[in-house]
Amino acid sequence: MTSSRPVAAASFAAPPVDQRRAIIALVALSVSAFTFVTAENLPGGLLTLIAADLGRSTSEIGFLVTAYAAVVVLASLPLSRLTRRFPRRYVLGATTAVCAIGSLWSAFSVGYADLMAARMFTGLGQALFWAAVTPAAASLFAPAVRGKMIARLTIGNSLGPVLGVPLGTWVGQQTSWRTAFLLFAVVSLVVCVLMVAAMPDVSTEQVGTAHGTDPSMRRFVLLVVTTGLLVTGGLTMITFVTQFLLETAGFHEQYLSLLLLGQGAVGVVTTVVIGQVLDRWPWQVVLAGLGLLTGALVLLWGLGHIPALALLGLALFSVGFSVIPPALSLLVLQVAPGSTESAAAISSSVFNLGIAGGAAVGAWVVATDGVSTVPLVGAAFVLAAIVVLATDLRLTARRAAAPRPAPLRPTPPRP
Repeated sequence: MTSSRPVAAASFAAPPVDQRRAIIALVALSVSAFTFVTAENLPGGLLTLIAADLGRSTSEIGFLVTAYAAVVVLASLPLSRLTRRFPRRYVLGATTAVCAIGSLWSAFSVGYADLMAARMFTGLGQALFWAAVTPAAASLFAPAVRGKMIARLTIGNSLGPVLGVPLGTWVGQQTSWRTAFLLFAVVSLVVCVLMVAAMPDVSTEQVGTAHGTDPSMRRFVLLVVTTGLLVTGGLTMITFVTQFLLETAGFHEQYLSLLLLGQGAVGVVTTVVIGQVLDRWPWQVVLAGLGLLTGALVLLWGLGHIPALALLGLALFSVGFSVIPPALSLLVLQVAPGSTESAAAISSSVFNLGIAGGAAVGAWVVATDGVSTVPLVGAAFVLAAIVVLATDLRLTARRAAAPRPAPLRPTPPRP
């Protein structure tokens, strides 16, 4: 990433655009995030239906999700650099149009290879969307409330797994898996039109979100490492939460949907609440979320066989995991050593690598020691993230508190 002199956030104390229009645009961006998260994970909910229709194994259908994530990892940074000179209004509209076209293509695909191509095409839209959306959303609001608005943006992310995927799965079960993709193609098209109409022509350069407001390569690398560790640890649990509830906590299968919906609702409420303090204490929010996440995972490992404590542990897990993504997104805008979009693209790629890594680690733990050990392994990764972050915060505090040496006074010349 090329370095550039950041524009001071304090120079933009007033909202850059009409706030009613900005809120409409933010809602469109959040719904678009919802459709992308749903599109990425929908094959998981429709696994058996797609496999039976295309005559493929469930593992082959599962690879549709893996290939999608791989495209996001590989394409995020190149696409963000290729499109950086275009207005964000049209770039983001184009990404949502890609989601609509890709979902429509998936609905009418004629075989496994055709469906795979449609999925990878859709992944290109998501790769660019995650790189551009946070700086663009932040550019709509004054610096003092950007954290709050980023938290509201991520509500769409939270609703994808708990509302979008169950809805798509239900539609697929009642009709066809193709109808589920067709439904989200329509949703994406509507959001695309709304986004292009509502997004103002505001340049991130003009409002100070194109570059980090407090650039630091060291702190950006710290955020990337923290992201990779916490997502890997969290996804070990998220990937196998259903199996954990059934086999360890002993819940009946008929209650799973309700339990997962409740867990998702906790996450959404947490995201809204945390926005109230995010602008003041972003680093502390990340550290507190990591601590809560570690405690929840340890509780699930030690006492998850007790149904009531398993529910408590999952609620705490949802709170801890929900507060971190908006805080990390805000911090990337602050410490990006160059372009915030390039930094967001790197962060998105690492996030997706963590998703894949967490699923793989969880699968290995389940195969070797059983699902009851998954929370402990996840806690180890999150604890490592705490150590990394806490060490840096302590080092930063020491540097700030250290007395600066007095400037040397010139020696007067001898007569």
